[in-house]
Formats: sequence, structure tokens, C-alpha cells
Amino acid sequence: MKQCTHADALPHPDPEPLSETCPECLRDGTHPVQLRLCLTCGHVGCCDSSPGRHATEHHKDSDHPIMRTFEPGENWRWCFVDHVLV
Repeated sequence: MKQCTHADALPHPDPEPLSETCPECLRDGTHPVQLRLCLTCGHVGCCDSSPGRHATEHHKDSDHPIMRTFEPGENWRWCFVDHVLV
């Protein structure tokens, strides 16, 4: 089974969210479907089901490897680099 090679480098505790919603969606006037939190810097971005796919865009721009869901009641994490749940 493939494993994430980036989880050990994450800050502890998780970074504080920089916003309550996706700032790029607010800027663009679009609605995020679900939110994701970058575990390197705290950027909040929308998921790939949203029009802007801003969490993935943030990863591509920053090379920050892991995000977690920013939805109430959910706690999974995803590594963009290794393409696995963390």
C-alpha cells in the first residue's frame, strides 16, 4: 500500500485557518462546494467539485503537500503529491 512521505514534516498542531471560507471564491463570486485546509500554511480553499478548485490550485502554486477537510464532522487528510489519504 502506498503511503504519504510528507506527513512527518507537518507542523503540530495544525496551522490556524487564515479564513473561514475560500477567499478566491469570494473574490470570484463563486460558491465553494466544500472547503479544504492547507496543513502547511492554513490557506482555506475549495474542493475539486467547486468551480475554482482553489485547494488544488494552492497546492500547485505553493507545493504544500497535504490538506485536510475543513468540513464539520469530517477529519480526513489528503496528500496531493503521493495521491493517498493520510
